Amino acid sequence: MPEVKIYDTTLRDGSQGEGISYSVVDKVRVAEELDKFGIHFIEGGWPGSNPKDMEFFLKMARAGLKNSRLVAFGSTRRANAGANEDANVAGLLKSQADIVTIFGKTWDLHVRDVLKTTPEENLEMIRDTVSFLCSKGKTVFYDAEHFFDAYQANKEYSLATLIAAEGAGAKLLCLCDTNGGTLTSKLCAVIDQVRPRLSVPLGIHCHNDSGVAVANSIAAVEHGITLVQGTINGYGERCGNADLIPVIANLKLKLGVDCISDVNLKNLAHLSHYISEVSNMRQRNDQPYAGTSAFAHKGGVHINAMMKNPKTYEHIDPAVVGNHRRMLVSELGGKTGIMLRAKALELDLGKDSPEAKKILKLLQDLENKGYHFEAAEASFELLMKRALKKYKKFFELEGFKVVVEKKSNKKVTTEAVIKLKVKGQQEHTAAEGDGPVNALDRALRKALKDFYPELSKMSLSDFKVRVLDEKVGTAARVRVLIQSQDETDTWGTIGVSENIIEASWQALVDSVEYKLLKESKAKP
Repeated sequence: MPEVKIYDTTLRDGSQGEGISYSVVDKVRVAEELDKFGIHFIEGGWPGSNPKDMEFFLKMARAGLKNSRLVAFGSTRRANAGANEDANVAGLLKSQADIVTIFGKTWDLHVRDVLKTTPEENLEMIRDTVSFLCSKGKTVFYDAEHFFDAYQANKEYSLATLIAAEGAGAKLLCLCDTNGGTLTSKLCAVIDQVRPRLSVPLGIHCHNDSGVAVANSIAAVEHGITLVQGTINGYGERCGNADLIPVIANLKLKLGVDCISDVNLKNLAHLSHYISEVSNMRQRNDQPYAGTSAFAHKGGVHINAMMKNPKTYEHIDPAVVGNHRRMLVSELGGKTGIMLRAKALELDLGKDSPEAKKILKLLQDLENKGYHFEAAEASFELLMKRALKKYKKFFELEGFKVVVEKKSNKKVTTEAVIKLKVKGQQEHTAAEGDGPVNALDRALRKALKDFYPELSKMSLSDFKVRVLDEKVGTAARVRVLIQSQDETDTWGTIGVSENIIEASWQALVDSVEYKLLKESKAKP
């Protein structure tokens, strides 16, 4: 298998995904992380199209990269005008990037209906732009936009566009499935027909509109492609681009292609999560290789087999890509899951003990009511310790009241009043907040701060509400999941009730008590 290079276009094609908008600082952070990971080529954006991308390129020209090469992206010149007169082409030169990727039209439909020019002029646009940039000392990659659709429509003309770019000096031709509609078998057949007609290396750029972008990218490599374009986490326009996370892992682990070092591969999950954070996008739990559920086991049969041999239900060791194995606690996991969780908590709980049966029955009853402990392991730990009478409360609620008030032409105000008993003393506090949960959180912390100052280092990082039985309407039960964090840890808690405030209170109290329990265990 020949060497395969990875070409990342998260900062250009990925930024066109719905809900993504990178600042210049964001783009620099992403580029630095990709460089650290060892991506071969980083496409930084289109410097001729907007000031932000130009600013990014000029910053990167000063800072430089250690492992990767920065690529500027642009289009062929306009029709009936020289490349030396084109503003976008001038922007590519101003970017100071040594490598430039130019995309051009390969589909005669686009030439006719979009560019509104002749097939001959389109070929000249490709030749002129590529040769001009080469004359300025740039290494030019050519992206053949819509190539697979173009080839099906007009084989000879689509090939002519590639030959024009190759003849003008392009060092690589990238075949693009821009509409994402080509199935794997047809894509491979086209590659096999085209490769013998060309001399320079070929790349692949797939979109995911048919759900096969990763499969197409892997198959393309098996048919001789030596550069794969894609984005981290599959970000991109419409249904996104080929996700480089499974692409890299599959090439390395399944095909033996040395596209990234073994050491860097261990940072694959970290890279995925880091880019999702900078992109302000929710991390997919079920993402292959990097998702938190990628190596999570829930069924009792699965968990039992995994205890005997991890190969029974895992195709790789999760540590190889920087992920880890999780045994989920649920009614489906049976006593085995509970026993494993108890062992992790250093609780003495035999599989056939009365305590194990008691906790399983309690778990099944609670899940029947809508509790869901997979994302609320902190609540499950508290549940187990309460059931085993190995837990002492840090405070007791005597009552709370939440008042939401809306006056004419004024914003809504919320106040929470709480009465607690803490270490034998009664605390009565009130606090305002941006909503009922925020007000309760502030009032609770206010009541506890003098007794437990460590709570100042804890914060709520996420809050989710799900209606469990929609047909009941406003009387439906809701499930509230709260994610909290401190300087070293993140944990989830849960509450379920017909009253959203009560459900929120349950999750909030568990969150605070878990933090206090954690701190008490850390003390000598």
